[in-house]
Amino acid sequence: MPDAKTINAAASFFQMEIQKNGRIGNLKHLNEQQIAALAPNPTAAVNGKKISQKGGFVRRECSADGSFYLGECTGSGKSNYIVTADFINPDQPVFRCSCPSRQFPCKHSLALLYEILAEKPFTTCEVSPDILEKRKKIQARAEKKQTDSAAGEKKPAKVNKSAWTKKLKKQLEGLELAAKLIQDLLRAGLGTMGGTALDTYRQLSKQLGDYYLPGPQRLLNGLILEIEEFQKDGEDAHYDKAIRILEELWALVKKSREYLSGKLERGEIGLDESPLYEDLGGVWKLSELEGLGLCKKDARFTQLAFWIEFHKSRKEFIDIGCWADLEDGNIFLTRNYRPVKALKNIKQEDSTFGVAEIPSAALYPGNGNRRLRWESARIVPLKQEDCSALYSYGAPALAPVVKEAKNILKDPLADPVFYKLIRFAQISHSPEGLALTDSQGSSILLADRPGTEPSTNHLLVFPEEDALKNNVLLGAFWYDGVNRRLAIQPLSIITPDSVIRLLY
Repeated sequence: MPDAKTINAAASFFQMEIQKNGRIGNLKHLNEQQIAALAPNPTAAVNGKKISQKGGFVRRECSADGSFYLGECTGSGKSNYIVTADFINPDQPVFRCSCPSRQFPCKHSLALLYEILAEKPFTTCEVSPDILEKRKKIQARAEKKQTDSAAGEKKPAKVNKSAWTKKLKKQLEGLELAAKLIQDLLRAGLGTMGGTALDTYRQLSKQLGDYYLPGPQRLLNGLILEIEEFQKDGEDAHYDKAIRILEELWALVKKSREYLSGKLERGEIGLDESPLYEDLGGVWKLSELEGLGLCKKDARFTQLAFWIEFHKSRKEFIDIGCWADLEDGNIFLTRNYRPVKALKNIKQEDSTFGVAEIPSAALYPGNGNRRLRWESARIVPLKQEDCSALYSYGAPALAPVVKEAKNILKDPLADPVFYKLIRFAQISHSPEGLALTDSQGSSILLADRPGTEPSTNHLLVFPEEDALKNNVLLGAFWYDGVNRRLAIQPLSIITPDSVIRLLY
């Protein structure tokens, strides 16, 4: 199959529908929502459905065991496209298509699923030799990975010492440039960034990209954006945010110069567990995190909240999932970055309900709520005992959690939000709004964080008032700069036998 495109789609929802008694079923429970969840974007799903409805397939075949589907589809090219769906591994179905699309799965692969959903006739066929060979290779890689992992024989990636040293020196040059910029701004004041001076800072921002510093570059772009907005409407909020960005940029420059200089002096090459690598703009590979031992084996996580943010300075959407470790109640985050210019090619994530059983979960370096990522997972239902465990993990008193949150949030390089499970005696009205009160009588105001989907007022429409008494809250602690105080945005209520999600 020439120019075939391949995707290992993490479609765990197929697990219960396809695998039955060790055999592959017939996908009779496939539904349109599941197909839409696989699509890289809504348009691809709509186009795939149109292809199916208009009779785009001139040939449809399926293996006797239902593990392999093939379709021949008309398209805009000279030749028809050959589309296949391989469900030999229900946790990771593989879609292939000979079309030139860069979307995965492409609209033709999705159209094949719509053909299955519509129960159109499929001629029985043998699984082709090339697919059988691909299956063997995938299985061999999986077995080797499992064997190496069990034996602890993961080979470290080779590092070009000369290239690595050259890059560190180049980054230090760029950091010196950024340091001079910040010092000039601190002496002259942010007000001097207005007018034609902004063009100069935009040029400096582009230069930072040449120094392998996309992290500081994004911060400088954010600073420029806030000054531009301040000049337009005069809102103090923009000026205050610009000051916070400048503080973060200065802290990053200072810590990074010390960190990189130290690595050069000691002759250290390669990656380590410092979060500064990502802060400077580095992108971690799962293999790199696992190679440093930053992973958790046989993990079980459940998602308690999900939302999407848009970062104007970064020009990208971020799909954020808030997950609880069912072993200890610690809260982790998943982030899926979708730049505006690549929205068509990057799948938007969605809420996940149930428990993700993960063979190996990679943990990013950092303090507070660390980022979490994995290659494959199996989704199983959330049981009552899981809810009971989550309930037991709620911190019994507010004061220690507030202290922990303040210690984390005062770091300018830390995430501006701290997520924690906290037990409460009640959530009720106060003179300033809804407030959470613990068993010791301490209380804190509930409020929505700017830039995040509102959730606090959802508590006002709970059908059962008992849910707001003696339960556990997943709260997002954040500093309210306008009112100069710490606040919590409520994300979920956990009872001994259920999870009530406010953001999903």
